[in-house]
Amino acid sequence: MNLPTRKKPEVLAPAGNLRGLKTAVDYGADAVYCGGKAFGMRSAPRNLSLEDFEEGARYAHEHGARVYVTCNVLPRNNEIEAMREYVGQLKDTGVDALIVSDIGVMLMARQVAPNLELHVSTQAGVTNYQAANAFYELGARRVVLAREMDLQAVRDIRANIPDDLDIECFVHGAMCMAFSGRCLFSNYLTGRDGNHGECAQPCRWKYSIVEEKRPGQYFPIEQTENGAYLFNSQDMNMLEHLDDLIDSGATSLKIEGRAKSAYYIAAMTNAYKTAVNEYMVQRGFESADGTVLKPFHDRVIRPSDPDYDEATAEFGQDQVMRNADKAFAGVADDGYERPGVESAGQPTPAGTEEGAEESGRSQSGLLAEPDNLSYHARSTRRKSNTAAEAIETDWQHAAVRPAPHVSLPEWLIEEPDKVAHRDYSTGFYYPEHKVTQNTDRSAYFRSWMVVGEVLSWSADEGGRVTLMSRNKIEPGQHVEFLLPGAQPLAYTVPDGGLRDADGVPVPAINNPAHVFSMPCPHPVPINAAIRSRTKRPTLKAE
Repeated sequence: MNLPTRKKPEVLAPAGNLRGLKTAVDYGADAVYCGGKAFGMRSAPRNLSLEDFEEGARYAHEHGARVYVTCNVLPRNNEIEAMREYVGQLKDTGVDALIVSDIGVMLMARQVAPNLELHVSTQAGVTNYQAANAFYELGARRVVLAREMDLQAVRDIRANIPDDLDIECFVHGAMCMAFSGRCLFSNYLTGRDGNHGECAQPCRWKYSIVEEKRPGQYFPIEQTENGAYLFNSQDMNMLEHLDDLIDSGATSLKIEGRAKSAYYIAAMTNAYKTAVNEYMVQRGFESADGTVLKPFHDRVIRPSDPDYDEATAEFGQDQVMRNADKAFAGVADDGYERPGVESAGQPTPAGTEEGAEESGRSQSGLLAEPDNLSYHARSTRRKSNTAAEAIETDWQHAAVRPAPHVSLPEWLIEEPDKVAHRDYSTGFYYPEHKVTQNTDRSAYFRSWMVVGEVLSWSADEGGRVTLMSRNKIEPGQHVEFLLPGAQPLAYTVPDGGLRDADGVPVPAINNPAHVFSMPCPHPVPINAAIRSRTKRPTLKAE
């Protein structure tokens, strides 16, 4: 049973195994993407067997969700027939779509599995509407945009492609330093092919330099005792900016992390699903109980809109576009015009044009416009980046009808900090705040940890929860139960009533991977994660 396309923004969650798939669905995912035992871009997760796909698709469909399978490696000649056979097997499992990057695989899948939707992977590097339309003509019903696209590019693509061609954009998780993930770094250093799901992530390794005549003497490139991490990109976190992305035409919001834990999947899926629900209510598409009030539609102004000329004249020169043009012309980050915010940076010598020129700023404190040569050489917004002079066109950036910012509750904004993560950024969506790399470390921040997992809850004795322990739980400890579709339940462990699996009282739960129970008057669902703040924040993965 294949489900119809959703009529609202889709929260797309990752899964590295069947448990992760079911967890994502339980915590509100509209769709789950996962890999099989072959031909996916993540070989580290255990991934799913054909039987897992059958069970997972059945479970997802029963809950109104969909399942997409990654077949996005760049296959070699000797893999073509095997991939053909594999796609033929997938078509009978009940999954809904294939995610592909190779055009040959795409055309082959249309022949072998015509019942499956085709989604074009970010590995294909779609950066413009022409490419998106070409894939549409070849049968694709979704394009996953290259991660280096900014909001203006998303708008421009949305305005110039069919409305039934989905745009999928990454919103959360690890980012890759290579163009759309196509990288040979791992191949060179380890022989492990990053384009076959075997990336060793050497971009996140610690690097030093050695002078030829001083063998054995290692010098950090960044002068820190920890060395240097040259290509260690920050993680993405677009939770507070989903309204901008959805308004700009994104159809599906993709959370990265097929190698992540079930807890990570649950927490981030729940957070983004809750944020999308807030968007739908505050934009007037749904009532608080989920009743549809009007059909969902993004706010991009299309050339086919009746008021296109008037609307683009009124809204066309929005802040994102101006900042994007400046970013690609080489204006430094602290020179952007931000409404109501003065320019950052050091003041110029007072009262003189000479001082302004020396610092590269105008007397207003903003960076001066770049010279013509710099603009022609580096701008990819309105001019060719290879031509010696401007190329005149009638191109217009797509505009977006303005709307109030969607506000999120504080507890929701805090959720991304409760999973292990690197420094966060908004990726490349805002040219004035581009993602950078962490050059002093590659580890993750972790200020919360999973201490248990709910096995069952009973109303007996005023309420009691049975759990599988993961870390120590003791009386007086503040914990949270992660609840689907709701704010986490804060709870303080009582002074008494802790028992082991045999019902024997214990002073504390301090034996990992064992069954315990404790009083809890609040009903909590099976498999809900129980988490607690770490006593000392660490730089460590989950």
